[in-house]
Amino acid sequence: MTGYDDRDGKIWMDGKLVDWRSANVHVLSHALHYASSVFEGERLYNGKIFLGRKHSERLLNSGKLLDMEIPYTADEIDAAKQAVIDANGLTNAYVRAVAFRGAGPDMGVSSSQNPVRMAVAAWEWGDYYGDAKMKGAKLDVAKWKRPSPETIPTAAKAAGLYMICTMSKHAAEAKGCSDAVFLDYRGYVAEATGANIFFVKDGEVHTPLPDAILNGLTRQTVIGMLKERGIKVHERHIEPGELDSMQQCWLTGSAAEVTPVGQIGDWTFEVGDLTREISTSYEKLVRE
Repeated sequence: MTGYDDRDGKIWMDGKLVDWRSANVHVLSHALHYASSVFEGERLYNGKIFLGRKHSERLLNSGKLLDMEIPYTADEIDAAKQAVIDANGLTNAYVRAVAFRGAGPDMGVSSSQNPVRMAVAAWEWGDYYGDAKMKGAKLDVAKWKRPSPETIPTAAKAAGLYMICTMSKHAAEAKGCSDAVFLDYRGYVAEATGANIFFVKDGEVHTPLPDAILNGLTRQTVIGMLKERGIKVHERHIEPGELDSMQQCWLTGSAAEVTPVGQIGDWTFEVGDLTREISTSYEKLVRE
């Protein structure tokens, strides 16, 4: 597979479409040195981005949380995404919007004088966890912990929050796992490196309270689906020891969609009926 920097196509950048290989930034861009960057990952199904507007609004909110006012409206961001989709002739794809502080007069921690730039790219992308949708993903337990919201804006989808995700996923892959699950700073089960997590016990669903993790849009969608079916959903703090009694598990995210989990560390789970039903129903919902 060719690298993401060496492809045909168009990328929207700072208000206009440019050739894919020309969508470059300067090495002294503030974001490269200080992680002043926020982004969204979205899925395009049959020519329509699922929850596209909500993603645009969340990007703007993430920018505000990082004291980084993005110079585009939600309407303009939506239009930029559509322009990329049309220019590349895509109907089913992954869409990445990113806003960041570029190069400018400041090259230190402060960057208030530097421009906030934005880009949107899109490409065809299959299942995030490969064949895990059939047999269930195998997950490691990360050695790092998700931080307290008093130390970093955990409600933002910000690049800096993913540093330990990359490290933890690399460690998991070295063990033959697809991903890793974090505990939070208090020791509660938190999330995977790029997805929220759900458990099933005796027909009821349990998922970590999003008080130190991103309250994912797919997470919110799935909770709504469960409640529509009359299934009780407990959003709460989950102790690791409780995983002994959990019978099913799945991950949710725009990239992950709804992916069953068969194992976390020494804990094992069945890919049960409810997991399959929610996964199938989600696949149907996003294509409506």
